Parts: sequence; C-alpha cells; structure tokens
Amino acid sequence: MTTIRLATRKSALAIRQTELLAAHITSCYPDINCEVVPIVTTGDVQTTWSLSEKGGKGLFTKEIEEALLAGSADLAVHSAKDLPTEMHPDLEICGFLPREDPRDMLITRVDLGDHTPSMIATSSPRRRMQGKGIFPQAVWGEIRGNIETRLTRVASGISDATFLACAGLKRLGFSQWPGLKLKPMPVTDMVPAVGQGAIAIQSRKGDSNWLIPSLDKETAFAVSLERSFLSALGGGCHSAIGAHFDGKAFHIFAEPCGYMHLSVPQYLRSESPMVLLDEIISRARDG
Repeated sequence: MTTIRLATRKSALAIRQTELLAAHITSCYPDINCEVVPIVTTGDVQTTWSLSEKGGKGLFTKEIEEALLAGSADLAVHSAKDLPTEMHPDLEICGFLPREDPRDMLITRVDLGDHTPSMIATSSPRRRMQGKGIFPQAVWGEIRGNIETRLTRVASGISDATFLACAGLKRLGFSQWPGLKLKPMPVTDMVPAVGQGAIAIQSRKGDSNWLIPSLDKETAFAVSLERSFLSALGGGCHSAIGAHFDGKAFHIFAEPCGYMHLSVPQYLRSESPMVLLDEIISRARDG
C-alpha cells in the first residue's frame, strides 16, 4: 500500500481539513494510505504580530511549502484564503475539495441584547474595512489565535464582537457558543476573502496528476478566478480586498470603489477563468 504524506498546520481546523482530504483520497483510491504531517508555521509562532501592519504573506504557508520542496511531504493542505497568489515555481495548486459556506460570521456577545457592538476585534484588514461601513461608530482592535481562542476571548468580554469564517466554524462543529450569538453575513454586506471556504491541495509540479480528476472542478474555477483577480490588483491574502464568484455573479470589495456586484452572463461562465477575468476587470473599470 502506498503512503501519501499530507503536510498541514497544527491547528485543530487545519488537521480537520487534512482529515477531509485523507478521507477523500482513501475513498477514491483504496490502495493509498494517508499520513498527516503537522507543521508549525511562522504565523502560528508569531501570535502577537499585527497582520494589518506587518502583512501576512506566506505566514501560514512558508514552512509547509518548504516541506514539499524538501520531499518530506507529498501534498500540502491549506485554507485557500491563506495561500499567496505567488508561489515557488516548482509548486502548484493541483485542486480543491468542494467549497464550504464562504461567508463571514458576525460573532456578538449575547449580553449586548439589541445594542450595536461598540468594540470589535479582528486582525483582518478586509473585515475591518467592510465592518466600518456596517458599524461606523465602533472602535476596532486586534485579535489573534485559533477559532476556539477567539470565541473564548470575545465571550469573556475583551470585545463586543468579532468576525470568523463560517466554513471553519462548520468544519469544527461550532454552531453555537455559550454567551455568544452567531449571525452569517450576506456576501453583499461582507465580501469574503479570496478562496474563503475552500481547501486547497498543493504539490510539486507534475506529482499530483493522479489526484486531479477526483477534485472539485466548480470550486477550482471559482477560486482560480478570485485568485487571478487578486493578483491583477496586486493584492495579497491579507489585503483589504474581497472577491467572491458564486457561479452567477462576481462580488468585489476594494478601496476606493467599495462594493461592486457584476452579473456574469451565461455564455461567459463556460470560459476559462482568465477570459472571464478580462471581462470582469473591463466592466469594473467602466463601472
């Protein structure tokens, strides 16, 4: 039996996402055994860094990619939203698992009642920029840590609210939390990060041809389009830019234009992501 080593971060969410890939592989290829290889990344160690000030390019991926290049792992499993648009020339994204709910979840303390949160904590420049339009009177602060840590800290009163990805909450089974209220944000109010909700599988170039046919083509199309748009704008995975393709429309948030919604005609939905990207950029400039 062949063993495939899957490199990922050591967080509970990263391990869960890797388990989903392992289950997919063993279901499609019964003669393959999967071994999870947990890796500590710079982003896991530097928990006090402000992503809005220092940036976040490669913070959660660099060491994992190094394991691929060194041959100590065969595949890498990432949250697609953490992957920089530029990567080592010997590596590639071979595909994605089916996308989970891409929306952001607004987390507020129950004891606020009907009051609007006055203190909101997030380390995401994208969430902060869009959140200021929803809560213009709020004071904004930083919060880092895994999902459980952030939920615990908000429930303890360090802030009135925060935002988390719906996908991560669902994958870890957090549909509720003591003392907190969870409310999904419409994409039109809070445009998700590029790739949010998608699990990306990375490999050395040419090493994953066996796996590609079993991966999700719809998610690959949408995330490739979103990543190409982010790259065209010169943004990184921790920029104040949101972009999401829902299969029918392309949602954009970027300074200084704010929110834009571009309907994609049926005849363009079958084109390659790059052809569709040219059309979207042209229409965004005109609009």
